[in-house]
Amino acid sequence: MERQFLTASLFFLLGLSSCQSNPTSSSNYDSMCNPDSVDAECFNEVVISVEEPKPVAKNVWEYMIINNNDNHKIKFDEKTISYINNHIKDVDKFNEFLNKSYYFIYYVIQELEAADLPPELALIPFVESNYDPFSISPSGAVGLWQFMPKTGRMFNLEKSWWSEDRHDPYRSTHAAIGYFKYLLNRFDNDLYLALAAYNAGPTYLDRQINKNKRRNLDYDFWSLDLNKQVTEYIPKYIAIREIVFNSEKYGVALPDIPIESVVKRIEIPGQVEILTLSEYLEIPPELIYKLNAGYTKWASAPKDKSVFYVPIEKTYLLDSPDSPFDNVNQINWISHIVEPGDSLWKLANKYDTEVKIIKKINYLESDLLSLKDTLLIPLSSTKSNNFIPYEMHIVSEGDTLWSISNKYNIDIRDITRMNSLNQNSILRLGQQLTIGNKNIHRNIESKKRTILYSVKQGDNLYKISDIFDVSVESIKQINEFESSDLMPGQIIKIAIRAF
Repeated sequence: MERQFLTASLFFLLGLSSCQSNPTSSSNYDSMCNPDSVDAECFNEVVISVEEPKPVAKNVWEYMIINNNDNHKIKFDEKTISYINNHIKDVDKFNEFLNKSYYFIYYVIQELEAADLPPELALIPFVESNYDPFSISPSGAVGLWQFMPKTGRMFNLEKSWWSEDRHDPYRSTHAAIGYFKYLLNRFDNDLYLALAAYNAGPTYLDRQINKNKRRNLDYDFWSLDLNKQVTEYIPKYIAIREIVFNSEKYGVALPDIPIESVVKRIEIPGQVEILTLSEYLEIPPELIYKLNAGYTKWASAPKDKSVFYVPIEKTYLLDSPDSPFDNVNQINWISHIVEPGDSLWKLANKYDTEVKIIKKINYLESDLLSLKDTLLIPLSSTKSNNFIPYEMHIVSEGDTLWSISNKYNIDIRDITRMNSLNQNSILRLGQQLTIGNKNIHRNIESKKRTILYSVKQGDNLYKISDIFDVSVESIKQINEFESSDLMPGQIIKIAIRAF
């Protein structure tokens, strides 16, 4: 009875004192609710009213955790547990895996927050592409967010001879966020349904939901009868999220990625050769290509200005009076698609260049042109348009880096750099080596990698060539096809660009 009276009296005093001063101040707390002498009910009441300051995040992972909105049910099924175990069996490898996001994840988090989406969605590119902007799946999905051509076009991801927006980490992120907003709205803000629809397509997911509705069954993600790819997609995501959010529990040291930009967007007048930029900034060309993966040639498009992303610590060089990029760069390369009536003489006259230069640049052995072929053409015959034609050496028996170096009068270090080798590399018979100086290496299409593709119902060579941006002839050649007929389920090889 005395405890009840004490508590009631205290609440009365609290109400009275609220008219005179702030009840959440430390002085009132100390004087009125000492947990050693006052009923716990009073202590709890006061603590609830005190607002704790939000902790400051030291890196992107802490920022995700602090700004997490736990409004979806986390489930640990057998698949999820197996993915968690697979990651933590080699914590160094998992740390490396997460560090692949170093240059992009802060930008992704920024864009997600601007769109009022949970920052944890920045983990999705780990599932989609391992944060590799050059990633291309066997089904033709491309980039960090693995956009298919049709979906990419729906969200304004464009493609030209010079660039492919699906590879661009920044444009594709903007498109992915637009797509997530649409899917969350379509599936009543259910995160897992939206993610499943992102992976398998919203139409497919609608069909599975409607099946359950007709049977009076639950239709959350875990209740749906989905194909293997989708049922594994969400557990993969939850596994990564679980380890990131509880890294200490799993003995994982997360990579230190700052909660600030490590790259900066710059604008350079005119067209820019990527190797010239990388050499001036003293950055490996592979990194420039990675940060600007939307560019698919050795240079940006011939426009009034070019946009590049570069490591923030290097941008001061572009403000220097010695920067070669202060004025418009007179590269002036264009692509020309051969039309009826075109000839080398006509094109040389039209673009103020020489026939021999067009032939040299495009590796033409004769004067004949093929309709719809794409030619590279310099707009004038100035020194800035000099171009050394691309050469390739096919490794034969007895070849060594030293003998090839002597044959072409090229330093071994240049050969290894252009072909991603080291001086102890063993050459394979039939291996193709890029030979020449740095100008030759500017065409990144000189490198190819082969993937396997499973032919689907309705596929034909023309459709597949469009998905992977290769020619029908190249598909026929690599598979030694005598006809264009394909069968569903047939496995074919496709040589795609390897950046």
